[in-house]
Amino acid sequence: MRRAFWFFILGLFLLGGCGYFNLKSSQNKMVELEEQVDAQWADVQNEYQSRADLVPQLVNTVKGAANFEQSTLTDISEARAQVGQMTVSKEVLEDPQAFERFQQAQSQLGGALSRLLSVSENYPELQASQGFLTLQDQLEGINNRISNERMRFNEAARTYNTYVKKFPQSIYANILGFDEKVYFEASQGAQSAPEVNFE
Repeated sequence: MRRAFWFFILGLFLLGGCGYFNLKSSQNKMVELEEQVDAQWADVQNEYQSRADLVPQLVNTVKGAANFEQSTLTDISEARAQVGQMTVSKEVLEDPQAFERFQQAQSQLGGALSRLLSVSENYPELQASQGFLTLQDQLEGINNRISNERMRFNEAARTYNTYVKKFPQSIYANILGFDEKVYFEASQGAQSAPEVNFE
């Protein structure tokens, strides 16, 4: 009887030890995956910042065109100001409403820039300006990088989310405070996005 008791205690100790090491291993993996998500988020923000930094140059170049539509410039300035007012931390990745506000602000700026480029086609002097054409090329490159970084972010978030939702990691994630991350989604109407001619 006494021997069975000690085997029982030893079994509990071994199970507890295995559970502890499994918990620590899972925690380390969650930390690693969350760091990858955070790093990718920083890359997304960096590209969005590059686009926001390009806006004043683009607006100043366009202002030089005679009679350029003031409402278009106002829309861009307001959209850029809204993006600039947002304080975005990595906590937004776990708050779907905050993430949606961030995505809407960026979409508004992107839409305003698309309208500016579409309207600029009506101004031959702009289309002939090397400075404007250079800015168009830079904007196109930034938009491509934004798209790529958003895709990479979604991949990192999917890997993380899949890991923290699996059993037994879901239990550990809940205990340790590892919350699910939000994904970038296509904007409404993105399937029929307006064509922008950069030629």
